[in-house]
Amino acid sequence: MSLLSPGSPLACVADGTRGCTGVWRGGHRTLCPVAATVPVRSTNAQCADCARLDRSRSVAADTRADDPQPYAVYLAYFGPGLLKVGITAAARGSARLLEQGAVAFSRLGTGPLMAARRTEELLGAALGVKDRIPYREKRAVRAVLPPVGERFAELASLHARVAALPGWPGSMERAPFEPVDHTGVFGLDRLAARAGADGISEITGLEDGVTLAGELLGAAGPDLHLGTESGVLVADARLMAGWRLRTADSATGTTAPKRTLAVGRAETDGVQDSLF
Repeated sequence: MSLLSPGSPLACVADGTRGCTGVWRGGHRTLCPVAATVPVRSTNAQCADCARLDRSRSVAADTRADDPQPYAVYLAYFGPGLLKVGITAAARGSARLLEQGAVAFSRLGTGPLMAARRTEELLGAALGVKDRIPYREKRAVRAVLPPVGERFAELASLHARVAALPGWPGSMERAPFEPVDHTGVFGLDRLAARAGADGISEITGLEDGVTLAGELLGAAGPDLHLGTESGVLVADARLMAGWRLRTADSATGTTAPKRTLAVGRAETDGVQDSLF
């Protein structure tokens, strides 16, 4: 499929069965050796063996304690009351924040991997800051966010509390409060305009022969926001991975199974992955 931009039509049909996507290692994709199938409603399009191999050298699994590159600790904002702490390789910049759909963020500091991990744990123990936010909670508030100033104010308040905590690892270089907002990158203004009138639903998975169609409004993390005749449809790209997708007639409309999303009310389901 070709790259899409906001305003572009998207129409595709799932074909056949959903297969394991294999392992991404060293900038290359290695195919699943047994061509395993994966559940249609799983957000991880890998079989158990490939997923295990993927995590065997992952920061999230604490198997890279000797990694010499610097890591950044950040605070991410997804909506009122929905803030989390996380770490990412400093060289990746804001890529990790974009991947998980962070509406706004600010860095806290940079240092060695294990010092960054201890800082993350300090925030959880001392202030109860979460290290993950369920995706359904993110989606529920994304179309009804407060103004940018209010988002930054909530981030700034927590950033100040964190900065005042004793017990920071000495090898961490503190970072000033420098908030970044992703409203424009994610197309959240377009989402809010359409969702306010028609509401939001989300696909629950694809099946052989079903279609997904709409106008691309924007994307936040893995979520594609599609404008349709019946309202905004959120398509989690992780549910699309592993399928053979063919171009479809946009006039067919979406036949993929979906459910209504309660906008403005956080719901717990589908916790985000914790890879870095």
